[in-house]
Amino acid sequence: MSAPHDRIPAAPKLLQTSAAEIEVPVRVGPETVEPARVGEPGQYPYTRGIFADGYRGRLWTIRQYSGFGTAEESNERYRFLLEQGQTGLSVALDLPTQCGLDPIDPMARPEIGKVGVSLCNLSDAEILFNGLDLGSVSTSFTINGTAAIIYAMYLAVADKQGVPRAKLTGTIQNDILKEYVARGTWIFPIRPSLRLIADTVLYSNDETPRFNPISIAGAHVRDAGATAAEEIAYTLANGLAYVDELKRRGGDVAKFAKRLSFFFYVHMDFFDEICKFRAARRLWARLLKERYGVTDPKALHFRFGVVCGGSS
Repeated sequence: MSAPHDRIPAAPKLLQTSAAEIEVPVRVGPETVEPARVGEPGQYPYTRGIFADGYRGRLWTIRQYSGFGTAEESNERYRFLLEQGQTGLSVALDLPTQCGLDPIDPMARPEIGKVGVSLCNLSDAEILFNGLDLGSVSTSFTINGTAAIIYAMYLAVADKQGVPRAKLTGTIQNDILKEYVARGTWIFPIRPSLRLIADTVLYSNDETPRFNPISIAGAHVRDAGATAAEEIAYTLANGLAYVDELKRRGGDVAKFAKRLSFFFYVHMDFFDEICKFRAARRLWARLLKERYGVTDPKALHFRFGVVCGGSS
């Protein structure tokens, strides 16, 4: 006798749709993966990661994005965060600082110290980092239009502290192209902006060889409404534009590529995000190798930081 209709099991669902409207299998096992395609961690094209042991050998830098009000208030906050075990600083700067406005500018008055610290001169920078050893802490700045100025201030503070520039570690975002695309805190036209960024990168490669002079950011493109795939597409396109500009200026791709870094959001769809980062590593390594002839493994590494997406 056949089983009653309400006891007949439903056919197993084979596919589900991700947040990016990509169909993914409900179940994936070793038999469904092509080992040769994904490769091994630490091996070209680095689909599964740039380090063979992942982050077990060295943990990533942990920073809380922070900064508000005056330099004194933010300095107090940074001291607290470092005491709690944070391993780096992530400096949030207010919009007047990002747009190159002095606090006395009438346009700046309503925004001083909001969404970040006000940092308009070297004295502010010295107060912001007072008592913090820049030789042992990594500092990230989310700054673009005025990135070269903030970077110069940081070097001046380190010089005053007696910290050798070669010991400085950290990042300035310095990604002006995504400002035109998605965010809007640009100051100068495109060509002069690209020239200024190239100046910063080439100078940093010589003066602060452990510092990342640019962080090519997909995060704000994602904020502007892009999908995970579009986030990667815009970011890699911008990255290649910087490589072309630096090469045109006489830069050695194999040298400056080692200090190019990237920045992304992590949203809620587990598989979309994994695929996004795997695709980005793979594409970047192949583009540098095939388009620019780069062979040094470290120059092919797609190094990036992440932060939780706003919708998360």
